[in-house]
Amino acid sequence: MGRLTGKVAIITGAASGMGLAGIQLFAREGAKVVATDVAIEALEEQVKQIVAGGWEAIALKLDVSSPESWNAVVEETVSKFGKIDILVNNAGIHMAKGILEAELEDWDKVMSINGTGVWLGMKAVIPYMQKNGQGSIVNTSSIAAIIGGIADAQGAAYSASKGSVRSLTKHGAQWFAKDNIRVNSVHPGAVFTGMVEKAGIKSQVEMGRITKILLHCLHMLVNLWILLTPTCFWHLMNPNSLQVLSCL
Repeated sequence: MGRLTGKVAIITGAASGMGLAGIQLFAREGAKVVATDVAIEALEEQVKQIVAGGWEAIALKLDVSSPESWNAVVEETVSKFGKIDILVNNAGIHMAKGILEAELEDWDKVMSINGTGVWLGMKAVIPYMQKNGQGSIVNTSSIAAIIGGIADAQGAAYSASKGSVRSLTKHGAQWFAKDNIRVNSVHPGAVFTGMVEKAGIKSQVEMGRITKILLHCLHMLVNLWILLTPTCFWHLMNPNSLQVLSCL
């Protein structure tokens, strides 16, 4: 029996990168996985492999910036599985544009997915978790939410959006603790994914060099080992060895 046996989990941004690693891990741990992404064809191929391995998962198209899309996913999840135990808000995008380079359209696009998308997800699932009497929400923030600068690969809107995720997580954790709903954020550091590659990082070796700099900055700013509840500090992880289960 896995650690998530009997649990129903919605995971966003699941077609690649950390989201893909997440649905694979959750399925192996016994969860009924609702994998979501806008890249539905790529997602369906990955979910087919999970199902072929004997685990339970479905693929649903989700635009996290759309309330209607969220409502459709939540309704289908509850219709098929009867409940929602876990939400992992992982979907996100990055634009390598600083404060002076970014246009309002760029800013709004990043914010709508990375920030508003997290809020919409929480807003959609929390009422069902309240009915269940419990639930767990894990929001993917970033080390960029803490130190910015080199950690955001020149993405001003990215840092700002991930900072909003960090703050929203704390708000949710405090307001819904009475409903036995836990809300945590994870803060990945230098993880080599497709999004990072698009930002100009070309290898895990290059990622490693950045990691050393990030560790130095983080040590100076937060003394590295200080954990601020309800934030689950998740940094410098390989996407194939996720520690997100420690937040559930």
